[in-house]
Amino acid sequence: MNNTKKISGMGALPHPGGVAFRVWVPHAEQVSVIGTFNNWNENNHPLQPEDNGYWYGDVAEASSGDQYEFLVTTANGTFKRIDPYAREVTGSVGNAIVHNPVFDWEGDNFKLVSWNELAIYELHIGTFNDRENDNIPGTFSSAAKRLGHLKRLGINAIQIMPVGEFAGDRSWGYNPSHIFSVEITYGGTLAFKQFIKRAHHEGIAVILDVVYNHLGPSDLDLWQFDGWSENNRGGIYFYNDDRAITPWGETRPDYGRGEVRQFLLDNVMMWLEEYHIDGIRFDCTQFIRTVNGTGTQDLPDGWSLLQWINDEVAQKYPGRITIAEDLQHNRWITKDTGAGGTGFSSQWDAMFVHPIRLAVTTPQDEDRSLEAVRDAICYRYNDDAFDRVIYSESHDEVANGKERVPQEIYPDDPTGWYARKRSTIAAAMVFTSPGIPMLFQGQEFLEGGWFRDTVPVDWDNNSEFHGIVLLYRDLIRLRLNRDNFTRGLCGQFTQVYHLNDARKIIAFHRWDKGGAADDVVVVVNFFREAQDGYVIGFPAAGNWKLRFNSDWQGYSDDFHSHPSTDVVADAGDTDGLPYYATVSIGPYSVLVYSQ
Repeated sequence: MNNTKKISGMGALPHPGGVAFRVWVPHAEQVSVIGTFNNWNENNHPLQPEDNGYWYGDVAEASSGDQYEFLVTTANGTFKRIDPYAREVTGSVGNAIVHNPVFDWEGDNFKLVSWNELAIYELHIGTFNDRENDNIPGTFSSAAKRLGHLKRLGINAIQIMPVGEFAGDRSWGYNPSHIFSVEITYGGTLAFKQFIKRAHHEGIAVILDVVYNHLGPSDLDLWQFDGWSENNRGGIYFYNDDRAITPWGETRPDYGRGEVRQFLLDNVMMWLEEYHIDGIRFDCTQFIRTVNGTGTQDLPDGWSLLQWINDEVAQKYPGRITIAEDLQHNRWITKDTGAGGTGFSSQWDAMFVHPIRLAVTTPQDEDRSLEAVRDAICYRYNDDAFDRVIYSESHDEVANGKERVPQEIYPDDPTGWYARKRSTIAAAMVFTSPGIPMLFQGQEFLEGGWFRDTVPVDWDNNSEFHGIVLLYRDLIRLRLNRDNFTRGLCGQFTQVYHLNDARKIIAFHRWDKGGAADDVVVVVNFFREAQDGYVIGFPAAGNWKLRFNSDWQGYSDDFHSHPSTDVVADAGDTDGLPYYATVSIGPYSVLVYSQ
């Protein structure tokens, strides 16, 4: 061992004179590091105790690429353990690898756009672009080949389902065994950094999904890490009472223990610093801030942990986004920590997805509730329209037997006229309502079936339904104001001013500052028949240009290209607005107007 100045940090810490190692094992009597650098000899490199249960040693013989483990001797036996902070592992039950942190980020000066100008695409690396052999999961390299498609679509952020090393080769990613290491089946650490740099080069931000509400539960070296536990539970990294219990196993981290809190914060900071990640999406935060996920048994340690993490991110990485999947319509999730909230930038919104899906999947037009649609459009958590992420499909909404929207609309003909018309209404609602819009992989070309980690996206649909892809592209273009005449879709303000439940027509006004090229009027027909000569209010006089008609035949050969046209708004109080115009709209269609 070297006796030079100690290196700060946790895990394996390469430096010019070798590799330093630090691990937290408070109940250990003796700790050594074993690896390829000492032929796994337990006597060659003992670590020395530090304060508070940390052990440290510096190994001149070790270098990047070496495999290693910690050998922990305790009153309860001797255990080989994978480094909790390992940046690379050979597999979920393999060895840790000393990771070389050097990566050429030159030219990567990417900056995330304002949150009101985000269009997110959720994807799963293992199925997004499988290799030709369907038995082999997709990789970062194969996924990178589809970034051009996303760029053409107009997407400027991808949200990647978890990539921390998990048990086995196929998984959604929500069973992390090693949260600091990148799944080796996907290509591992270096491939992920290359993927992120490539995405940034294409103008696409990368938001990463992380799992802190539980760990594992399988292939989990953290379990009883140093031999100590109470009630035969998880030991130093976990609660050892009933607070350990989650729907995924009794492996909830101990959010009240300082070293565990630091472990989770360090993980967030690693993704932001070492990987240039642009945002973090936190899985199931309701099981971090409460014991049972319903709010009837609060977990204050979890609440304060989320506050601490969000404060640290905001201070050290301003402009990065943190997103909660809480789904309990809790306004405090996106309130500032100073006001007592957890300080997330935004949160997934169950108050949007469920009523919008129901509105388009209900078989009979007469049974659709436009009041529910109105409430979904207008719902907001606090004073910011963009503190919610809105979507009609996500990995949760289209999995475990729950179908994609087109399949729910018409199970016997999920690519037929009804499925295409009504699913594109849902898409239009996502991109015209206030909030951060999100798609799930393949949604833009009517991907069928329900999401499984063994079934790859069918990219043949991208050609077959190229018109529907064009529809999504046009919606994203409008939503992000690419042509400078729909600024209102990036704005804070919304008014649903026309709701005709009998004829299933709803109209709403979006604006930022108001005026020409800003005010946007959206008209939606939730009825199976076209409606002509239909009078609605408009916020300003003069010509209103039709910017989008979802019934255009260019989107699908059997769409009707109903003769919806530009309109002229004349003076006359209508729907509480000072002007009115007469519109014609096709069946199950959406029109977008601006000046």
